[in-house]
Amino acid sequence: MRREQVINYIKENYNVCAEYLWEDTPDAAIFRHENNRKWFALIMGVKGQEFLNVKTKPDYSELLRKSYEYIIPAYHMNKEHWNTIIISKNVDESLVYELIDQSYEITMKKKK
Repeated sequence: MRREQVINYIKENYNVCAEYLWEDTPDAAIFRHENNRKWFALIMGVKGQEFLNVKTKPDYSELLRKSYEYIIPAYHMNKEHWNTIIISKNVDESLVYELIDQSYEITMKKKK
């Protein structure tokens, strides 16, 4: 799976554009809700691979990690709530899209 597929999926389904926040990692992009500014995805290159971080429910996180070799505890994020999908590996694209959708839903609550 290519990063462009992820970026296009998010843009087409949620009308959210990639934001590039860090000068020292110009390929790292976040995706966040407009209303509450919460992130629901982060894509970045790490050691020659493409990583996509998405938020999941903690009990589901563990199941995903045990079931798919390309899903690991989140790189540089809370490992209880976030997973990394190594999208540069041979992944189930429909699962990746499903996990993006779930992350979007989990993070859409408004800030109080």
